[in-house]
This record gives sequence, C-alpha cells and structure tokens, in this order.
Amino acid sequence: MRTNRIKHVAWAALLAAAISGCAAPAPRPDGAGEDRLPRVWPPPPAEARVAYVRSIAAPGDLGMRPSFLRRVGNLLTGGRRGTEPLVKPIGVAIDEDGNLSVTDTGANVVCFFDLAGKSYRRFEEVGKLRFVAPVAVAKRHAIFYVADPGLKSVLAFDVEGKLRFRIQKEVERPAGLAIVGEKLYVADAQVHAVAIFDLGGTFLARFGRRGVGPGEFNFPTHLSGDAAGRLYVTDAMNSRVQVFDADGKFLTAIGSMGDGSGHFSRPKGVAVDGFGQVYVADALYDNLQIFDGKGRFLLDVGRAGPGPGEFWMPAGVAIGRNDEIYVADSYNGRVQVFRYVGKP
Repeated sequence: MRTNRIKHVAWAALLAAAISGCAAPAPRPDGAGEDRLPRVWPPPPAEARVAYVRSIAAPGDLGMRPSFLRRVGNLLTGGRRGTEPLVKPIGVAIDEDGNLSVTDTGANVVCFFDLAGKSYRRFEEVGKLRFVAPVAVAKRHAIFYVADPGLKSVLAFDVEGKLRFRIQKEVERPAGLAIVGEKLYVADAQVHAVAIFDLGGTFLARFGRRGVGPGEFNFPTHLSGDAAGRLYVTDAMNSRVQVFDADGKFLTAIGSMGDGSGHFSRPKGVAVDGFGQVYVADALYDNLQIFDGKGRFLLDVGRAGPGPGEFWMPAGVAIGRNDEIYVADSYNGRVQVFRYVGKP
C-alpha cells in the first residue's frame, strides 16, 4: 500500500510539472526595469488592447487581513495563518460572483479569495482527505470542484470544507476542470480523454482517445467554456487547443507547434472572454496569446521575467465578469491580473 501511494504521489508530481512546465528559466538577474516595462499591449503608439491591473501573491494584496484573534495567535506563535503567500499557483477559476479560487501545488492547498467580502480561506484538506497535488479548480453555487491527480480524484466540497462527494471511478489522472452549463468536464491525462459529469458527480459520457487527429488528444490538460456552451481543451503535447460542442463533437482547432506568434510549444491554460476571444498561456514562451473566435492570432502579451506583465511558467487562465484576465504565474508565485481594454 505504501509503495502504491509513493507511485501515485510521484506520478502526480510529474503531471503537475507537465501542467506547469517542465523546466523553469531563471528570472532576470537584476530584477530591474519595471518602470520601463510595458503596462499595455500592444505598446504605444499602437492602440492599447490589454492593460496590466495588478498582481496577487498573498491575501494582503487584496486588502484581506486575518481576524484580530488570528493576528494575535500569529504574533504569539510566529505563524502566518491567513497571510500565507502563494508558492506555485497552477489553476485559477472565477465563480459566478466574481470570486477567485487558486490551486497551489507548491503548498498543496486550495485558496479562495472572496473579493466582495474581503475574506480568505485556505484548504489543506477536505474531511479526512489531504490534498496531494491539486492542479485545477472550478466553482459553482458555493461548491468547489478540485482535480487532484495524486488522489486520482475530483473532490467536491463546500465553503466550510465539508466534502460533498468524490469522483474516482470514471477518472484516472484528472488534470483540468471546467463547468459549462450544468455539466462538469474533466480532462483525464492518463487516458487522453474528457469525461462529462453532472454537477452532482454522476457520470454522463466520455469522448476522445490518444492520437493527433481531430477530436484526439495527447495529454489534455486545461479546460474552459464559453457563453455559447462550447468547450476548449488544451491538447498539450499536440501543441493546440481543440474546440468542441457540449456533447464532445469536434468543431475546430486553434494553433499548432511552432516558434512564432500564433503557434505553441507548451500550451497550458485557456479561457474565453465576453467578446469570444480566446486566451492561451504558453509555459515555454512565457506569454499569453490571444486569438479571435475563428482562431486567428491577434496579440501576444508578456515575456519572461519577474516584473508586471512578465511570466515565469504561466499556467491556468480565467476570465472575470468585467473581462479581467487572471493568469497563474507559477514560478513567480503570484496571479497576475489584466483587463481587455480594446475594441472587440
């Protein structure tokens, strides 16, 4: 039993590395030049389309403070409860109320930032299950859904940390999650497929198999949906994003392998804004690429480094209600926030 658990944990660590990127470039040694970095893209004199808003590395960056009693407890014990910084954020999600959820595989926790209530929760375990490698999160109707390949499960729990149900039988190595309509989609990197469940955890269907053709996958990881009910799947090792209808019927593909704009090397997070524009993070190029609804390349944002608008292995991407763009900047230990300010 111990040997099997060690194997599961090791496999989960490898999958988390694949989701976040296998190698990490060193940050710029001087850490300087922030004042000279572009805060809008494309830079002037072109008309701005995307603007940097802020970075979130800890609850304090959003004005969230622990309660008085917890602050006293931290003072007495030297602890940091309620103020813990992000270590290696991988997955991000925005719920229907505009609140932010983050999976942090560096600390093996799930973080919830209640932006309206200015409160913060940090989940290390659910019931008797301790997170091993949480890599993806979705949230709907006050229920969190978290993919943890180390547990070979998707866990559903409420804001108090009470386990509602656990999906095990129909998934092997869950890597990505998305809620589209009233369905939960799970990317399974082990079997190169996407499983579909209702929001109560009942299995409905599965589509995909390993391959390079339309509707086939080579390690699917991140998922996202749009307002029209379409599902976007990062087909990581095929260097593309595939688009499906709600039943898993292939519609189109975005991007291909290459080293220029509009091409991918290690595509990770994917998300769609209110204008139908598709955002894809590439962990090797350390940037965010933007496409129109027909898959035509529009713009790339960012470069390697530690400053605003720079990335060190970007992973998950999520879009807020005001077309704010949240990007898990994994090895910089933060979530960067941008806003689309251009015309559709």
